[in-house]
Amino acid sequence: MEGAYTVGFLLIPNFPLMPYAAAIEPLRAANLLGGHERYRWLHFSPDGQPVRASNGIAIAPDRPPEAMGKCDLLVVCAGTGIEGFDHPLTLARLRDLARHGTALGAVSGGPYLLARAGVLDGHRFTLHWDHHAAFAERFPDLEPSGHLFEIDRGRLTCSGGIAALDLMQALIGQRDGPALAAQVADWFMHTQLRHGDDPQRLDPRRRFGVSHPGLLAALAKMEERIEEPLSRPELAAVAGLSLRQLERLFRARLGRSLAEHYLDLRLRAARRHLRQTTLSVTEVALACGFVSASHFSRSYRTRFGHPPAKEREG
Repeated sequence: MEGAYTVGFLLIPNFPLMPYAAAIEPLRAANLLGGHERYRWLHFSPDGQPVRASNGIAIAPDRPPEAMGKCDLLVVCAGTGIEGFDHPLTLARLRDLARHGTALGAVSGGPYLLARAGVLDGHRFTLHWDHHAAFAERFPDLEPSGHLFEIDRGRLTCSGGIAALDLMQALIGQRDGPALAAQVADWFMHTQLRHGDDPQRLDPRRRFGVSHPGLLAALAKMEERIEEPLSRPELAAVAGLSLRQLERLFRARLGRSLAEHYLDLRLRAARRHLRQTTLSVTEVALACGFVSASHFSRSYRTRFGHPPAKEREG
């Protein structure tokens, strides 16, 4: 094992299994394809006890948390609920690792924990788009890039999902050369090597399966303008179409009206705010373009079958 690069995985309860697997499997493949042990990995939990992933699978730690300093790189794996995770000793350990020069990584919601520890200041970083609402409220002075992954001076952050595979391929490429990284990609049938600055989400063309340029322009603008929604005539002007033409396109290509689509976008954004932030219902309503809390509550109940406040029960 001498000379092997040691990667630790700090698993936070409810961590997502897919990005964890996408991060650890390329290391195994690099060892197999490279002909010798280039990487080794260890598992840790905040309290030394087994940790359950979001799908219920439990993973037991290999070492107590005090041994995290043995790693060359420690990767925090976290997902839904990370905003409520409170373990001061873990934060202190992350700060200590940073002071002693250990590289720190994080996938999906893991960068939220690095930010809590204060070890992202001055670094480029990213995190899953679904965590942006809570992150912006808690850390107004930190701005995630929105990219697939970032590698910046001992901080390796990834938006989650299979983007963890892209991050690890980049790490392998830096340490062992692009040829081995390409072999790892080929092994996993990952036929397109994605760059860190690639976007996290599919563009509207692929996400909605539409190609009309005017409709695409309107869809993109609607996603940009959640807090201050544009009027239907304003969106028609963005699309370069008459309002009647744009409405026909929405019905024909998306199966619903322009207003219905826009309302659904804003309500789903509101649900993320309610689940991830401490904003009041009224504040969430305003942040998602509703003129009153009562209108917001009625719309929310119609869309999700319960009032906004129920999102925070339990």
